[in-house]
Amino acid sequence: MPLVTRNIEPRHVCRQVLPSTIRSELECVTNISLANIIRQLGSLSKYAEDVFGELFVQAGAFAIRVNSLGERVDRLQVKVTQLDPKEEEVSLQAITQKKAFHSNLTQDQQLFCRPSLPLPVQETYLTCNPPPPLNNLSQYRDDGKDALKFYTDPSYFFDLWKEKMLQDTKDIMKERRKHRKEKKDNQNQRTLNPRKIKTRKDEWERRKMGEEFVVPKNDMGESLEGLNGSIGSGEGCYSPDGLDQSTGSDALDSGSPLPPPAPEDFLPPPPPDMTYDGQYGAPAQKRTSVLSPTHPPPAPPMTSSASSGSRPNLAPPPVEPEAPPDAHNDLLSAIRQGFNLRKVEEQKEQEKKDNYGNDVAAILSRRIAVECSDSEDDSSELDDDDWSE
Repeated sequence: MPLVTRNIEPRHVCRQVLPSTIRSELECVTNISLANIIRQLGSLSKYAEDVFGELFVQAGAFAIRVNSLGERVDRLQVKVTQLDPKEEEVSLQAITQKKAFHSNLTQDQQLFCRPSLPLPVQETYLTCNPPPPLNNLSQYRDDGKDALKFYTDPSYFFDLWKEKMLQDTKDIMKERRKHRKEKKDNQNQRTLNPRKIKTRKDEWERRKMGEEFVVPKNDMGESLEGLNGSIGSGEGCYSPDGLDQSTGSDALDSGSPLPPPAPEDFLPPPPPDMTYDGQYGAPAQKRTSVLSPTHPPPAPPMTSSASSGSRPNLAPPPVEPEAPPDAHNDLLSAIRQGFNLRKVEEQKEQEKKDNYGNDVAAILSRRIAVECSDSEDDSSELDDDDWSE
């Protein structure tokens, strides 16, 4: 459907009902037609003035730009002719301190907005019937939307296009992230851990300090077991009877001397154990040299004189338990809090969508950058919400 920008009035020259009192109808029709033609010429001259006025403004702006460019070319020509590279030397410091040329690229946007409407189109809008005053009902809406937009929304198609472009950009970034993750998983599956080659050089390096410092393989396994449950000497654990209970003693050479036992293996017999209430209990079992690292060492025994004079420790008074909260009130508060959180989240999502702005060039440049870039950083996602105009 074409949009008529300039309508010449009156449209019909001779289509008019003649009054019954006119005697000379031919003369009356001629006069009416002549008057309507003059009115059409006046309307046409008005539109011609508007058209040529716009052309004059654009020609003036173009002339100003041409004059500015001519002045810059003249100044540059003078500098080029006066510069002699053989006689004048430019220092490196002057070159580095001078700023490089930077062009300011201005993008023409908002070409089809309400202030840019031509005068005849504005006159056509004024002849239309105004929309109903539905914006008075906006104050009664909870979602904060304009009620008039449900009746007429000039920006509907632009918002639909903007949402589609942003969603396509998100889908492209998500697809690239998925491919990158699959590629990383495939690389991890292909990586193999090669076994370390054992040479005799490593063995002789271990034997360099002496035969007694060499740890056999069986003792290595026992040391790992000792870390899990017990602490013992490097050659094995000694029982209270003085017998060697090590299972890896045959791994040592017969001629190698046994290492001296650790001082922890020979401890004096402990005094009779006492219970926690200060009374003597049953005789405890003999202490072994194997102590669990997970338990702390036993406390020193108390003397009989101290135990006889001391009073048993009184237990602290029991703490009264607090009254359990009412489940009904907790449920109501949780429901209210959930409603509030959901409402706040919806408002934040709507604000985040509105903050992108109506910059067509920025949206298109973002789309082109995402499609043409070979690699993408996770910090440049739209989920970070740093890209807004």
